Amino acid sequence: MPIISRQSQRPRPVGSSKPYGSQVRSSGETSGPLPRGVSEAAAELLGDRVEELLKREENRPLLEGLEEASLRVERARATLADIESREAESAQLLLRLQDRQSEIEESQKELREARAIVEEAERSLSISMDEESSVFTKEAEAERWESIKAAGVSSIAGTLAGLPISLYHATSFPELSLHTAITFLLSALFGVTFRYTIRRDIDNFQLKTGTSAAFGLAKGLPGLEPRMLQDLNMESFVPHLIDGAISVSESIFIFLAAAIALDFCFKMRFLSPFPMKN
Repeated sequence: MPIISRQSQRPRPVGSSKPYGSQVRSSGETSGPLPRGVSEAAAELLGDRVEELLKREENRPLLEGLEEASLRVERARATLADIESREAESAQLLLRLQDRQSEIEESQKELREARAIVEEAERSLSISMDEESSVFTKEAEAERWESIKAAGVSSIAGTLAGLPISLYHATSFPELSLHTAITFLLSALFGVTFRYTIRRDIDNFQLKTGTSAAFGLAKGLPGLEPRMLQDLNMESFVPHLIDGAISVSESIFIFLAAAIALDFCFKMRFLSPFPMKN
């Protein structure tokens, strides 16, 4: 058996700088490109040589290291893909957050504008209410002043109209003063009531006479009741009835005089009917 030296059995390193095809060309006689069949045969021979080298026992740790390295590379690629996916999701989430932030800012801007509009409306309403309150106060003061004027005119006219009647019935100065004071106060009350009753219907004759008659009855009838109760019989009934009719007629006359004076002042624009604004 021929003896093969150890140097001839040493395999060529896989990572040699010169490919196997170039080595074959260097040992041959031709320097041109190898035929296709020769190249495939050389590649197959090289692949078989590499597989044979990897199957050897002394190269198993290298093979296992390569497999572990391949697994680590795959895991690194998976981790990198996961990181890239999360980065894409984070970017999308960031975009959505930015859009939501812009929407929130726009909503806050609209809210500030709406609050400014509401505050402006409240100020305008407050100013309007203050103006209306001021106008209402002025109108109320003017209405009260007109009522005071009506009471003054009515009290003077009623007192002057009832003075002859008071002089006829009074037997002393205190009685005359009391009767005149009562007529003055009732005439003043009649003037205020007449203004608020007639309002702007100053040409309504029935309303004016009806108001005067109502006040006349209210003033004349109470004085008749005590005298009739003291002496209640058929003989004294007729005289008491006549006295009551005279008393009511006198009262109606007093308030009719006050009503005529008020109506004259209304038509002469010295007094304003209620309300002052039509």
